[in-house]
Amino acid sequence: MKQNYHLLMQKEIEYTKTLPQKPTLLLHACCAPCSSAVLEVLAEHFDITIFFYNPNISPKSEFDYRLDELYRLLVEMNLSQIRIVAPDYDENEFFDIAKGNEHLPEGGARCKDCYRLRLEKTAEYAKNGGFDYFTTTLSVSPYKNAQALNEIGSELSEKYGVKYLLSDFKKGDGYKRSCQLSRDFNLYRQNYCGCVYSKTQAEERYKNNGI
Repeated sequence: MKQNYHLLMQKEIEYTKTLPQKPTLLLHACCAPCSSAVLEVLAEHFDITIFFYNPNISPKSEFDYRLDELYRLLVEMNLSQIRIVAPDYDENEFFDIAKGNEHLPEGGARCKDCYRLRLEKTAEYAKNGGFDYFTTTLSVSPYKNAQALNEIGSELSEKYGVKYLLSDFKKGDGYKRSCQLSRDFNLYRQNYCGCVYSKTQAEERYKNNGI
């Protein structure tokens, strides 16, 4: 049955207000634009640490630039108290799980395996770090499958014993707000998800349609 993940998140946030202190949240982030609107929603209610684990991003220079923009965003939003954890970059971790699915269009099985790769690493770190919650900024994008993300997050929550904050950050004009904040802070807004396959598709799209 399809769930209203945005409503479920709002209910969970209301619950956190009854707690004696802000719960800790490990927030997987893919880039500054996607993080902007999400942080605006969550920073008031959670003690956040950002987890920048994205071995899918290629090339390394793109990975580094997105990470630098994320650091800059925290300064621009007066959220310098938020710490960023960025595991060492190893693109082979992504290529290993993408084998056999290189030809698939964006949004298919390869993407879901990529969701799981990044969310599992996040859940593992959250467990080892004693976090109360974990979640991801990915659902703010209209190109990401919020249902798949929440189903994977829920599975990993049971496996690792850390609450997954169910969410669909694109709802409530979340994606629109992320676009506005990107303009306000002059953020680098990439035209592809991150991996070499999505980059190739973006280049083909531009070649054929000019967008």
